[in-house]
Amino acid sequence: MKLLNSLNDFLWNCPLLFLLMGTHLFFTLKLRIPQRRIGTAIRLSVTPESSRDKASPNLSAFGALATTLAATLGTGNIIGVSTAVALGGPGAVFWCWLTGILGMATSYAECYLSVLFREKNKENLYVGGPMYVIKNGLHNQTLAKFYALCTVCAAFGIGCTTQANSLTQTTSSTWGLSPHLTGMAAAVVVGMVILGGIRSIGRLCMKLVPALGFLYIGSCIFLLFLNRDVLFPALGVIVEHALMPKAVLGGITGYSLKHAARYGIARGLFTNEAGIGTSAIAAASSGSESPSRQAYVSMTAVFWDTVVMCFLSGLVIVANMLKHPESIASVNETGLADAAFAYLPFGGNVFLSLALTAFAITTLIGWSYFGEKAFCFLWGEHNLNVYRLLYIVMIYIGAVIPLNVVWECTDFINALMILPNVISLFALQRLIK
Repeated sequence: MKLLNSLNDFLWNCPLLFLLMGTHLFFTLKLRIPQRRIGTAIRLSVTPESSRDKASPNLSAFGALATTLAATLGTGNIIGVSTAVALGGPGAVFWCWLTGILGMATSYAECYLSVLFREKNKENLYVGGPMYVIKNGLHNQTLAKFYALCTVCAAFGIGCTTQANSLTQTTSSTWGLSPHLTGMAAAVVVGMVILGGIRSIGRLCMKLVPALGFLYIGSCIFLLFLNRDVLFPALGVIVEHALMPKAVLGGITGYSLKHAARYGIARGLFTNEAGIGTSAIAAASSGSESPSRQAYVSMTAVFWDTVVMCFLSGLVIVANMLKHPESIASVNETGLADAAFAYLPFGGNVFLSLALTAFAITTLIGWSYFGEKAFCFLWGEHNLNVYRLLYIVMIYIGAVIPLNVVWECTDFINALMILPNVISLFALQRLIK
């Protein structure tokens, strides 16, 4: 833990913050601010499929988006934001939101290149992602394999143990369920879905993700309505604490600009994955023939995930800190969201626990696909059942290991994945239109 803490403090306190924000800003300007077309991108994402698309064995454009959102909409939007505020102060919400705004351009670039350099496998299905971009665009097999290996590790870490651990923390605190029982149940449920393949994953995500997302957004808006008298002060506190050298709120002291940026950007990246490149794996599996069209559709994942949901979560937490400071007096770093949702009049903590449980399951399913494609890139599809079995086992292991180990490993694996992905983006940026 000491070694991990030291490495993450070095990487996330300066080098990666500048690299990520610099990359986001570069592609925002290079691509002439693609964020301004978010309305068009959302419209494209819900445009009905053509008869040709429906007949294709590949995912639809919306199916690819839903799979991406399944992997990104999860405990990071709730517990991740809670830990960001606890460790980095209210200003972390601003940096998390800014990471989402600028990260949409990087997501566009990643998805564009992945559609451009994707391949077809033996089953005539599209496969792609940064490893294929590095292999076919940069012609660097070694770096492509390194990225794929990091993705497999991330699937077991970010997508598996983090979600499983958060799931058991939720179920044990709310209903007193054993982590062992929860871990085994989650492993069985997720295993039944991923053994059905990408179409099975896509169908489930297309049904669950929109419903879960809008239900959670509606709950946040209702809480903000209840706390409307402190809404504008909460916004002011977030901006002030993001830019001021020191911040004090509700007895929490000593936060610096560096801490706010470090945890806000790291948690923003954890939840939207812009800069990591994993969302491009789902984008490449779409049957869409236009790299630009699919890139716009996939870009909306960052918008919904971070610009909307993470921001609403953070605003709800900070508004509650202002209006009910006594509610956070004895909570841990993951309890700020619980404290805020406790004020819902219809069983807020139970609702939040159900939402966390559902989000964790969909994230486990979505990330299994990312890891699966990277595993096949390295070891071939004939060994796929080995990966699936390991993934199911890791769900149980993640359910019973300490939370601090999970989060530190998550930050470190994220850092490893950023470097090869960003190298390929800059090397091939002239091809992105």
